[in-house]
Amino acid sequence: MEVLRLTDVRHDYGDGPVLAGVSLTVAAGECLVLLGENGTGKSTLLRVAAGRERPTSGEALFLGRPADENSRAFRENVATVLEAGSCYPDLTVREHLTLVALAHGLGDAADDAVARALEDHRLTHRADARASRLSAGQAQLLALASAWVRPRTALILDEPEQHLDTRARVELAGRLLVAAAEGTAVLLATHDRDLATEVGDRAFTVDGGRLVSCPLVLAGERAP
Repeated sequence: MEVLRLTDVRHDYGDGPVLAGVSLTVAAGECLVLLGENGTGKSTLLRVAAGRERPTSGEALFLGRPADENSRAFRENVATVLEAGSCYPDLTVREHLTLVALAHGLGDAADDAVARALEDHRLTHRADARASRLSAGQAQLLALASAWVRPRTALILDEPEQHLDTRARVELAGRLLVAAAEGTAVLLATHDRDLATEVGDRAFTVDGGRLVSCPLVLAGERAP
């Protein structure tokens, strides 16, 4: 089932296009990886797919409807990690995750989901610390835990490996593989080629505002 679709998306900043006619699809259970240097348009593409920015032309769709983060149905189904510092700084780690879980309808299951997210992201020992007191790596783990503590049909992640140590990157790859196996559509931008080859089914670079197929040996191409 097709979950995300971008069709001939153009996005202009200033005098020229950052995206110049990008088209892509991401199906349920698929991980599409974007690679490329800083400033090539990866983050803009993700923000368009996440409904945070409207394209200058073309369209971005989630399950056949316009991608719009102001839509309740969209917010309920699309989990994102797009920028640092997106957590509530005055809440503790546990409070923040509980708020996310309850806001997405977990109800009585919220406590168990939060406990799992804390353990999976090695944040249990920091559960009662304020988010503003976390290290950069711990803050990134909290952002990731916030995406995993809730139900989701799609994950849109911009350089989720940043600030993570080697162990945390390996664990992130494992969680992404599980998410895809469970049917989540994953759209991921990364500088980490090891992560890309571990989890990706397809990979592209963003060059000149367009997608170019990237010749990596990807997870979806390896023999079982």
